[in-house]
Amino acid sequence: MAIFNFFGSLLGYLLWALYTVFRNYGVAIILFTVILKVVMFPLSVKQQKSMSAQTKLADKQKELQKRYANNQQKYNDELMKLYEKEGVNPGSGCLTTLLPFPIMLGIFYSVIMPLSNTLHIAGETVAKATDYISRIPGVASASGLGLYQELQIIKHFDVLKPNLTMFSAADIDKIEFFSKGFRFLGLDLLASPQGSGFLTFLWIIPILSLVFSFGTQFYTTKAMGSSTQTGCTKVMMYVFPLISVYWAFIMPAAVGMYNIVSILTSFLQTLVMNKYFSAEQLAVRKEASRALALELAEGNVRPLTAAQQKKIADKLAAVPQQKQVKETAKQKTKKKKSASVSGDTASYMGSKK
Repeated sequence: MAIFNFFGSLLGYLLWALYTVFRNYGVAIILFTVILKVVMFPLSVKQQKSMSAQTKLADKQKELQKRYANNQQKYNDELMKLYEKEGVNPGSGCLTTLLPFPIMLGIFYSVIMPLSNTLHIAGETVAKATDYISRIPGVASASGLGLYQELQIIKHFDVLKPNLTMFSAADIDKIEFFSKGFRFLGLDLLASPQGSGFLTFLWIIPILSLVFSFGTQFYTTKAMGSSTQTGCTKVMMYVFPLISVYWAFIMPAAVGMYNIVSILTSFLQTLVMNKYFSAEQLAVRKEASRALALELAEGNVRPLTAAQQKKIADKLAAVPQQKQVKETAKQKTKKKKSASVSGDTASYMGSKK
């Protein structure tokens, strides 16, 4: 939880900056979520590239598994060689997959804990305030498990203000300014659909959460193809939307609205990824980059000047002559040695007679 609060506190500066500019929490949440999705988009592209590269090597990997079925160490060595040859880093996909999770949970914590992570009021002061409201029967029951107590302080701020003596005058002014901007399109973002009447417009939040969540899961599962769908994947296509609608029902509308915006931006990101960064698109771009590199390499080879060509031609022409001279000299040496041996033999034979 500490790591999520850390990210939530960092991201809270952005949320607070957006709120001070637009003075509406709904607008701030929308822009806040969109900006962070755009910032994390390169990570998604990198993850897609890594997954595409590893999918492309799946057949070769299966071949290695069959070849070295009885030698795990050899299989690992050959697999690493294959990754190195193809320029694939198997660990990069895991990193880019895991990194967004603490960031996304940090966004969640910056929304549900605005006093600590958005207004950056001292933790001890906030703890005293939440302890105080936890002993108020009506507010305590609305606070649920305690995750939304800081939102409850903002919601009931006008009533609680005289008793919130633990806050400094500067903190009071900041909370009062912040509490004025929680109405968006006629919705009270501090209220919960669970505690509201069925005919209130707050019910649109869990309904939209269900529709968008199910639509996104359905599109993503369909885009993956039937061959990659497992039983778990099919189950989650229905489980995630139900979880989404449940949380949107019991949470304050501000959290439910963040969930809807996050689902929508994720869906748009999936559309862009499938259109411009699909496995086929990435393969075509890689091949085009390779062809361009070869073309540039060929373009960097400068033609030789006439003088350089003549110099090389002269050297090449001189090679046979040099070989002929060496061969002639070698033959002369052999003749001299042969004559010398013949003379020595004749002399020896004469002496014997």
